[in-house]
Amino acid sequence: MKHQDLLSGFIRLHVLHHASEEGLYGQWMIDELAQHGYRVSPGTLYPMLHSMERKGYLVSRTERAGRTQRRVYRATPYGIEALALAQEKILELFHEVVSKSARS
Repeated sequence: MKHQDLLSGFIRLHVLHHASEEGLYGQWMIDELAQHGYRVSPGTLYPMLHSMERKGYLVSRTERAGRTQRRVYRATPYGIEALALAQEKILELFHEVVSKSARS
């Protein structure tokens, strides 16, 4: 993905947002991100999910889906707190960026 280092923060926020609303699993998240124009491979997303879990933003459990098992991720209280902070910062940045582009 072009500009991956910059956009990975947005991807993490998408993950945290959806994990705070309901449980999510990797392939669902890949499909959801694709709807927003992000092309993320399993080789990128799964290490990101594992890292977010190690850092305490997510917690996972194994769930049976037919004959297979999948790992379902949910946001932790720490993750929800981080998301709330990020939402404030996003709003601040949005207003700054939009007001500058409106003046140009």
